[in-house]
Formats: sequence, structure tokens, C-alpha cells
Amino acid sequence: MAVKTYKPYTPSRRFMSNLSSENITAKASVRKLLVKLPVHAGRNNNGRITSRHKEGGAKKLYRIIDFKRNKFNVEGKVSAIEYDPYRNCRIALVTYTDGEKRYIIQPSGLGVGDKVIAAEGGLDIRLGYAMKLKNIPIGTVIHNIEMYPGRGGQLARSAGASAQLMGREGKYTILRMPSGEMRYILSECMATIGIVGNEDFANISIGKAGRNRHLGVRPQTRGAAMNPVDHPHGGGEGKTGSSGHPVSPWGMPAKGYKTRRKKASDKLIISRRKK
Repeated sequence: MAVKTYKPYTPSRRFMSNLSSENITAKASVRKLLVKLPVHAGRNNNGRITSRHKEGGAKKLYRIIDFKRNKFNVEGKVSAIEYDPYRNCRIALVTYTDGEKRYIIQPSGLGVGDKVIAAEGGLDIRLGYAMKLKNIPIGTVIHNIEMYPGRGGQLARSAGASAQLMGREGKYTILRMPSGEMRYILSECMATIGIVGNEDFANISIGKAGRNRHLGVRPQTRGAAMNPVDHPHGGGEGKTGSSGHPVSPWGMPAKGYKTRRKKASDKLIISRRKK
């Protein structure tokens, strides 16, 4: 997919780029697959801001995606490739032989008219096919991977993401994640063949602040521009460097400080992405 640039008739337009929409074949048309989500924009259940610099952004409808791929042994045909405002990849509208329609994440190379199917048993290794990890050959590139059987895909779902099946050990399958991390996943978990499409998403330039506001990002003030009462970096006559390591407004180190909490699934990590 090509990255589209613009004629610089304004200063911000000079640096803006976007993805061409030539692969989008239709607008959302299945009403039961569209829902309106309440906008909380970084607030907790009391309505208080717990994550700063977030807002609602442009109005949009959520597309219900079939992350579980649990419609087994029923063949489907891709009837449209659509834009999804809630994710950075495209989605494919699949019409099954029994008439049901579902959205799936579009793998790179999957187009209108292609066939997809999901099964608990073995299938041919073809783009968009979904099956259990125990039935996928070693070395295959996969996405939309479950962490727990039946929960639905949670790993490798963003544009250009994929994991590689590296081996098996007992009831576990060894995967190399997009970050480079090696970890065990239960072999009963489902996964989809291929790489998530829209790989060039990482190459676009936002170009102007207004475009970020549409995405729900509010302005952020540098700590060095504040007073000492408001931020540890604040104060001083003229421009000054921070005295010490960069920290958050509440003193939490901002670089190199480990914040990952221990989880039960940590024991399934073979090697982390950072040595």
C-alpha cells in the first residue's frame, strides 16, 4: 500500500502523509456489526482523569470483529475490504455460505473474492485460514493469536504485526513475538495464517496537531516550561536543563525504569525482548 504525500499549500501540509485508500472497496453496510461505544477518554469509573492528554476525538462507530474465529468448518468469502477507525489495519467483511457476515482482521494479500475458513483440526496453510497452533507447521507466520483457548485473539493484531511459530514442547508451542520475545503459548489456542495488512502505517507522518486531536490526543505541555510547583523539571531563569534524570510530574523515572508488574504468565516467557 502506497504512502500518499500532498502538495505543500500550507506549512503543515508539507510534512503530512497518509495511506492511499485504493484497497478499500466499500463502506460499512452491515448495521448489526456497528455499535456506538461510550467515550471515557482517559477517565475512571468516577469520571476523574487518570490518563492525561486524552479526549473523545472524532465521532466513530465500533466494528465488531471476530477475534475468536469460532465458526468452524463453514467456508466464507471476502465480500469487502473496509476502513476501521478503531484500529490501524484494514478489516475484511466475510460472508459465509450460511448467510452470516462477520468482520476479520485483513491479512496482507487477502482480497475480495478470496475464501477463508476456520477449523479445530488441520487445514491447508493458506492466507486467512484459522486453526489451532498444534496443527500449524513450524516456521509459519501467524497473527491474531489467542493467549488462552476460547478467549479470542490478543497477540499480533496491529498493522504489519506477525509472530513466527518456532517449535513445540509438551502442551506448549514456542512463538517468536513481534517484539522479539520468545514465549510459550498453549497449543490449543487459535491463530490465523499470514501477516496483518496495512504494513506502511508506521511510515505515515501526522503532519499537524489538528489531526492528532481527531485521534483523541490532547496537547501536552513540557515539564521544563512549568513552574517548580507544577513539575520537577520546572523553574529556573531562562531555559535550563533538568537537574538529574527525567521524571513524571509525580517523580516516577521516565527512562529505563521498569514498571512491568509480575503476572502469572511471566513463567511462559523464555527470553524477553530486552536482554
